[in-house]
Amino acid sequence: MSKLYINPDITQAETLPASFYRSQEIFEQMKEAIFVKSWQFIGDSSSLVPLDNFAYPFSFMENYLHEPMVLVRNKQSSIRCMSNVCTHRGNLIAQNPGNLNRELSCMYHGRRWNLNGKFKHMPEFNEAKDFPRPCDHLHQFKLEEWGPFLFTGLNPEVDFLVIRNFLDKYVGFLPLNEFKIDPISSKDYLVNCHWSLYCDNYLEGFHIPFVHPDLNAVLDYDSYATELFDYGTLQIGYADGAEETYKLPEAHPLYGKEVAAFYFWIFPNIMLNFYPWGLSVNVVKPISSTKTKVSFITYLHGENRFEGAASKLMDKVEREDEFVVEGVHQGLQSRFYKAGRFSPTREQGVHHFHRMLAERL
Repeated sequence: MSKLYINPDITQAETLPASFYRSQEIFEQMKEAIFVKSWQFIGDSSSLVPLDNFAYPFSFMENYLHEPMVLVRNKQSSIRCMSNVCTHRGNLIAQNPGNLNRELSCMYHGRRWNLNGKFKHMPEFNEAKDFPRPCDHLHQFKLEEWGPFLFTGLNPEVDFLVIRNFLDKYVGFLPLNEFKIDPISSKDYLVNCHWSLYCDNYLEGFHIPFVHPDLNAVLDYDSYATELFDYGTLQIGYADGAEETYKLPEAHPLYGKEVAAFYFWIFPNIMLNFYPWGLSVNVVKPISSTKTKVSFITYLHGENRFEGAASKLMDKVEREDEFVVEGVHQGLQSRFYKAGRFSPTREQGVHHFHRMLAERL
């Protein structure tokens, strides 16, 4: 495949070629070139590690980049993200979430670490020379807390401060620590398409009048705006006058505007959708080049205003998006379609995404 290139001038640029979405080789290359270097959303600390001396094992992108990790809240209430692999023979250490007896231990041969991941003891190793070594401690992964929300990565290419500052600019006024997860309305969707097609669709409001008539009825399409930053985008949904909006503080850059939603996308696959009732986190998880899982995680703030119409609308919009992106995925199998052009006024976010992908691949 020829080198990927997206013209930085959106008025002249072409989209990624259809062959990009069909290539199994590129799908595999993206593991190291993109996702190993990404930040990923894990969840909220009070749900995952609610108590001191508590462990929460999980896999980093389980169906694509399986890396066993464990969150540990120690007795000082500090949270760490560490490897969940025994440094002796590679067994998983924590098998299930739960309380710890002030240490981590492997049930295979009894190796033990303190809750900061430092090696403590190993039976039958008194005669081992040059032991323990630094590699006998548990590997530490970067962990960032933004309010109650936790993010980690294998080898992130950007300082999380870049992401935090952009988020805080627009939603830093919100009492994030008061947001509570709603497991009933949180759900997973399986979509028969390449993962990046789901992001392509998310990153533009161009399709809203054509695909989402109910959503279009509550948003002011003409005022819909996209702002780019180094590691993502923000789409701002303004209300048509009937929809509930934010009461923005005077210092806010959009003070006085009727904002109904902030749609943040963090490269490559995280969406943080803020509404007056709370937050919907969408994590786009590659399974194969033709199948994607999208996890919707709902957080409510204050009184539950997510019941009824709001919940039904979100599910309806998701189903409409699935229908469209699955159709695009099928269309990209055509031998006659090569690439398209970008709308300079409506597809700045997609252009930004394609440039980021092309530069890294």
